Amino acid sequence: MGPPGAGKGTQGEILERSLGVPRFSTGDILRHARRQGTKQGHEAKRFMDAGELVPDEVILGIIGEALQGDDARDGFVLDGFPRTVAQAEGLDQILEDLGIHLDAILNISVEDDEIVHRLSTRLVCSSCGIVLGPYGEMNEACPVCGGTLVQRRDDGADTVRHRLVVYRKQTEPVLRWYRASGALVVDVDGLGTVEEIRDRVQAGIGT
Repeated sequence: MGPPGAGKGTQGEILERSLGVPRFSTGDILRHARRQGTKQGHEAKRFMDAGELVPDEVILGIIGEALQGDDARDGFVLDGFPRTVAQAEGLDQILEDLGIHLDAILNISVEDDEIVHRLSTRLVCSSCGIVLGPYGEMNEACPVCGGTLVQRRDDGADTVRHRLVVYRKQTEPVLRWYRASGALVVDVDGLGTVEEIRDRVQAGIGT
């Protein structure tokens, strides 16, 4: 967990490789369910095609399907989920039904001004989707696939600040909910190099 731009995806990928378990983010599993054409995937597609938010019950259904897959048998990493207390309560019930216990909740913390700087200066490839730091130029060629580098529409400074307000309102209460439940919440400083943050994450969860 952590605010947008804290580095959840990067550290989640590192954990995925080091632990040898799958990483599930909301966006990834929604897209996967759509491609697979599952019942929950069809439901999600209906809302997404209409430009509406996918309801919690549909997202939780897709998460439940993913966690029952063979690849998740030895564990998994949830990336940026749950985002609301309602999702956390629903996830808790799913895990209880499956007999699964969360080992830890990782909270990567970064100050708002740093988040705004990171996101408002990063670029993404319009072809392969790779995210690049604040050293590229708009419309340059992607160093990975040759596609065009662009700024995401929701990465403008004002939009990022609004996203942070939404995060404080909707997602920070999830951390309080987990702390109150007695779950192990590991707070990680999100400033520094990827490797420095990786070391803090691994020390926090004892790997």
